[in-house]
Amino acid sequence: MREVFTMWRHTQMVVLVALTAAIYAATLIPTQFLPIIPGFTNVRPANVFPFVFGLLFGPAGAWGAAVGNLINDFFGTLGLGSIGGFVGNFFLGFLPYKMWSSFFRRGEDIEPNLASRKKLVVFLAIVVLASAVCAVWIAWWNDLLGFVPFAALAAVITVNNALAGLVLGPIFMVLLYPRIRRWGLLWTEIMEPEEVSASRLRLLGNVLMWVGGLGGLIVGFAIGLGLYEQGFAAAGFAAGGAGGLGIGLGLLPFLALIVVASFLLGGREQVEAARRAPRRVR
Repeated sequence: MREVFTMWRHTQMVVLVALTAAIYAATLIPTQFLPIIPGFTNVRPANVFPFVFGLLFGPAGAWGAAVGNLINDFFGTLGLGSIGGFVGNFFLGFLPYKMWSSFFRRGEDIEPNLASRKKLVVFLAIVVLASAVCAVWIAWWNDLLGFVPFAALAAVITVNNALAGLVLGPIFMVLLYPRIRRWGLLWTEIMEPEEVSASRLRLLGNVLMWVGGLGGLIVGFAIGLGLYEQGFAAAGFAAGGAGGLGIGLGLLPFLALIVVASFLLGGREQVEAARRAPRRVR
């Protein structure tokens, strides 16, 4: 997690935060008129950007996703629920770069260019996981405040995020990666290895993140189905389903696993690999 704070030492990284936030907000705001749950979420093809910029810009992409979503909230959905949105969107941009190297053996090519089948599969898997983690944070917070039932919001956010990332993510990566690398704007070329956390038990961190994200999503749905007793099709979607202690307390262990995993996963390997790679002529 060190790089989340040390990145602010670099002017280029600060600029990338602003760039990510501006692009994300500018593409989110026009879809405010396409609500799914009015006042809380809408159709969001722009959700592809946290995945792409998170992988390319590292922690700058994570901060930019959080800030960009907050800017978007000022145009129709701003409220206490925006706190959960800030955290959830931060993780949406955080996990792509944080999880990336944990899928590869030491010494294996980890350049995020999606040039192999394995890299494409890893990217798509991270999209699914990050979508779930983002949904768990946002839906848990809004359910805790009594705004929207967990099942309703978590389902919409997960599908919304995943569709954008799975369909548009590979296309944007193929188009943007070579240009971003040529311009020297990859986070791994800007930050120094000592500024980035090293992996501690990266396999364990990988497993804990999956358990925290998908486990939290599944258990959240299960608690909702058991508590609200509205039948399978309507569970968690009816008014008055939010605000119970079941979701609020039941998901705390899974949120804790997500945080612990964030500290176990590193990123220094990617920076060191970028230093070893031959520089391309710009």
